[in-house]
Amino acid sequence: MNDVARPTPESPADADAAPAYGRIAFVASEAPDALHAQAQLVARYGNIAPEDADIVVALGGDGFMLQSLHRFRDSGIPIYGMNRGSVGFLMNSFRQEDLPERIAAAQRVVIHPLMMEATDVNGRQHRAPAINEVSLIRQSYQAAKLRIAIDGKVRMEELICDGVLVATPAGSTAYNLSAQGPILPIGTPLLAVTPISAFRPRRWRGALVPDRARVDIAVLEFEKRPVNATADHFQVLNVVAVRAKLDNASSMTMLVDRDHSIEERILREQFG
Repeated sequence: MNDVARPTPESPADADAAPAYGRIAFVASEAPDALHAQAQLVARYGNIAPEDADIVVALGGDGFMLQSLHRFRDSGIPIYGMNRGSVGFLMNSFRQEDLPERIAAAQRVVIHPLMMEATDVNGRQHRAPAINEVSLIRQSYQAAKLRIAIDGKVRMEELICDGVLVATPAGSTAYNLSAQGPILPIGTPLLAVTPISAFRPRRWRGALVPDRARVDIAVLEFEKRPVNATADHFQVLNVVAVRAKLDNASSMTMLVDRDHSIEERILREQFG
């Protein structure tokens, strides 16, 4: 997914210069369908250790694809996912035939993650990257009270809600969409700040901010209204402050079939 908060697909003209991927590593989730597919592909194409590979083929669902992208972050090894899970928005369709040719023709999408910096009630600092979103969620029956600042300027003094999330274009069709947030097409230099079950102000549906922005969220009355923070799969309990900002120094590369591009997948989400 360059110095923007979005996935950045290469143009079709780049296809002629696409690298050949000779050494393939197959990794799979624990799902039986994924493990069975891995065994079939290894028997057909062989297998090598991921750290020695030119390309990693990830077999599973979107959750496993996120894990794989995080695992190989900054390694320079691209990930080609094939769906052996349930949703599979980030995955290509599963097919055993012509895999090297599909990989060679695939579109490269470079992803720069959000970096979450969270401070807990004991003053400890926690950092973790997020491909989809950074989210804050109430931990108890009490609604959370949050203050939101953009680039150091407070934009919302008090948001009473179940939580709030900061989503990238890549993550805008995930949790963000379920929370009634906007879908951000690939190439949009924006982040979505989306409330989860906002109580006050009741009519606030969120905001779009530049992808270069720093989003700071303070937890008010944190002793009474505890909140946790999550960057994809990494969770911090009892936070008092969270910052989300694009990390241009870090990147991951995902490969997608050109006949089922990320842009096409997002359009299908919007038009049903």
